[in-house]
Amino acid sequence: MTEPEVSDFDIQMMQRCLQLARRAAGKTSPNPLVGSVIVKDGKIIGEGFHPEVGQPHAEIFALRDAGEAARGATVYVSLEPCNHHGRTPPCSEALIEAQVAKVVTGMVDPDPRVAGGGIAKLRDAGIEVIVGVEETACRQLNEAFIHRVLHKQPFGILKYAMTLDGKIAATTGHSAWVTGKASRHLVHQVRSTCDAVIIGGNTVRKDNPNLTTHGVTEHNPLRVVMTRNLDLPQDCNLWNTDIAPTTIFTENNDPALQQQLFNRGVEIITVAALTPKIVMEHLYQKELAKVLWECGGTLAARAIADGTIQKVMAFIAPKIIGGTSAPSPVGDLDLTAMTDALQLKNIVVQAIESDILIEGYIQSY
Repeated sequence: MTEPEVSDFDIQMMQRCLQLARRAAGKTSPNPLVGSVIVKDGKIIGEGFHPEVGQPHAEIFALRDAGEAARGATVYVSLEPCNHHGRTPPCSEALIEAQVAKVVTGMVDPDPRVAGGGIAKLRDAGIEVIVGVEETACRQLNEAFIHRVLHKQPFGILKYAMTLDGKIAATTGHSAWVTGKASRHLVHQVRSTCDAVIIGGNTVRKDNPNLTTHGVTEHNPLRVVMTRNLDLPQDCNLWNTDIAPTTIFTENNDPALQQQLFNRGVEIITVAALTPKIVMEHLYQKELAKVLWECGGTLAARAIADGTIQKVMAFIAPKIIGGTSAPSPVGDLDLTAMTDALQLKNIVVQAIESDILIEGYIQSY
């Protein structure tokens, strides 16, 4: 059986699905980002995207938009229509009831509850189905969702900014600012697509960060602090939980210290042994999918060693600060030969004004 040809129009419509899906970036976890377009006689008659958990899926919004005209139409959707009862009814049934003629989907859903079942049900109902249009782009959009489903943990991104000589701060610890405004704005955009941002106690004490999207979108991720001893400043931007929620993971169960932070609206989670793996397990249980690590070198090394980092975003500024004791972005990984170095794959390099951004995936991922 030969695969049906994919037209330029099919590609354009799937790209439109991805545009729609991105409107809900950072708001759908643990669900995927999905967009849908309904076409008849070469014209778009309905559009939709999944806005957040508990809300209808993209296809339902698109069917509502199209109304009765959906009968005999072609539905484009970036992810295979679901075929199970979850928080919402199956989309495959809704498409069958609407009597659409054809469904074009970007990728098969990796969720074992779906995994081809939606496609099979549509075909059994006599609906033509094409799979794999713009599949690479569809998979990249939902890389966090896919990783969470397959590996039962959130997708971890390590982000850092360093000078040309590999330093994230001066020997004094001063680090504002390594990169330029354009790079920092991009980081705010990345945060807007994430469910949580993680830092260590040292970053709180030295930088007093906000860890918000700075108005790029209305969505601010959960701000997570890892600190064994709770030795944190009384006045700190992260304690302003009216802007964004803050959770602290700690080994310190001192009720007085915890109560002070609890009174500020901060969630405290006490664990026996504080590790990146334990924190990510908790965030998985909270149904989070995409986590940005903006920590210092010591915690970054532990996160990599624990297998909680899948992707790296390294911003490199054309500056030289020097200093043998100046901190580096990644601490000791116990690697003693260059042949042991972690190799990134699927590298993308781009210029952000005068800075360079290198993105890649850790080989073990």
